[in-house]
Parts: sequence; C-alpha cells; structure tokens
Amino acid sequence: MTGEISRAIASTAYQTYEKRLLKEIASRPVPGHVAVIMDGNRRYAKEFGLLVAEGHEKGKEKLEEMIEWCLELGIRVLTVYAFSTENVSRGTDEINNLMRMFAQNFRNLADEERVHKHGIRVRVLGQREMLPEDVRESIEYAEERTKEYSEYSFNIAIGYGGREELLQAVRKVARDVRDGTMRLEDINEDTFYGYLYTSDLPDPDLILRTSGEERISNFLLWQLAYSELYFSDVYWPGFRKVDFLRAVRSYQLRKRRFGE
Repeated sequence: MTGEISRAIASTAYQTYEKRLLKEIASRPVPGHVAVIMDGNRRYAKEFGLLVAEGHEKGKEKLEEMIEWCLELGIRVLTVYAFSTENVSRGTDEINNLMRMFAQNFRNLADEERVHKHGIRVRVLGQREMLPEDVRESIEYAEERTKEYSEYSFNIAIGYGGREELLQAVRKVARDVRDGTMRLEDINEDTFYGYLYTSDLPDPDLILRTSGEERISNFLLWQLAYSELYFSDVYWPGFRKVDFLRAVRSYQLRKRRFGE
C-alpha cells in the first residue's frame, strides 16, 4: 500500500510539473525546427536486460511520442538521425533487424491517420543507394503519399553522413561549373545550400542529443552553424516529455546572436 501511495504522489507531482512547463513554454516562441540525435537504444537495452532489437523497438515508440509532442507545441519541422553511414559497421543481425523495422515503419507512417490529419510531409535524408530495395520502396511510398503536405515536415536521416552530404554538394557544384550552368562568382551560401539534402528546409533552431554524449557525430554539419545545442543524460528510449520540455525551455531562455 505504501508503495502505491508513493507512486501516486510521484505521478501527481510529475503531471503538475509537466503542466507548469507547458504553460511556461506557451508564453514564448518555440523553435521552428528541432533536430534530434536519438542515441542510447543499445545501452538502454543492456541496462534493462533487453535484446538489442527490443531497445530499437523502444526507440521507435519514443519517436512516435516525440512527433506527438512536436504537434502539441506547434514545432513545424522535426529531423531525426536514425541511421548513419558509420552504423553499417554494426553486426549483421542488428543491421538486418533495423532494415526490417525501417521498411515496415515507413509504410505504417505513410498510412497513419495522424500524418494525413496534420498534413505531415515525410522525407528521408541520406544515401538511399546503400539501403536494401524494400527499404527504398517503403521510403518512396511514404514520400509519395505525403508529398503535397506542407503543414509539418518530418525528416528521417538514414544512411546519412554530414561530410558525405557536403562532398556530394561540392561535386554537384563542380559539375555545374564545368558544364557552364553555374559561374564561379555565383557560388555563395545561398546557392550552395540548394545542393544539400535540406535545400528547402530551414536550418535547425535546436539540436538535441540524448544518452549523455556531447558531440554532433557527423550530423547536419553545414546546417547547425547557428543552432542551439542541448544534451540530455537520458537514453533515447527513456526520454520523457518533461525532458523534451526542459530542452525547449532551455532554448527559449537563450539569446541567439547568430555571430553578432
């Protein structure tokens, strides 16, 4: 009985704190674009005696919650780092499981009522050629079904590496200069941005990383030039709504100078 009372008190305190944070956040502008490095699925699984696959499944469920939190706050663009070019070095079983999850989840996302209700456009950033055919087909299905939407944007970085994105952009610029479709004097920040995966997206206002690691890990290297960074000690599957609200509040309390 004592344990039940303690849990009830803790739950009430949590809900009260969450409501207070929501009220505080609602009084200030929220970030337009939040990017998330979802780190810690495997360590979470190890800590709680789960299989690695179960840790990734918990991470997927947390991402679904994150989408809902962004909708609630009116955050229009969400970009998540799901699978990097470096992740291909992981074990075969883990990679195969992740690819099966991606293939299924993109189809589920494309058919999800919430996506169509809120007009969420789904896009993938990265080197699709390195992904299995069924994953590429699922990505195309999701992108095709949501391509006309513009209320919200949900971007998933898969097979993504920031340095490779920049190298690809440089190659395209060099090719256009060689072919005469661009002059050297026309190359500036704005024209170069048009060659990136995120060419029609705003730069992230807030980049959030979970698991306690404090590095960018080759994510959106050009785009984060003036982003606010926030690091959380919590593993991604254990990331709570109040943790997210604290990150947004931290962003709101900062004075963005953009190099001034």
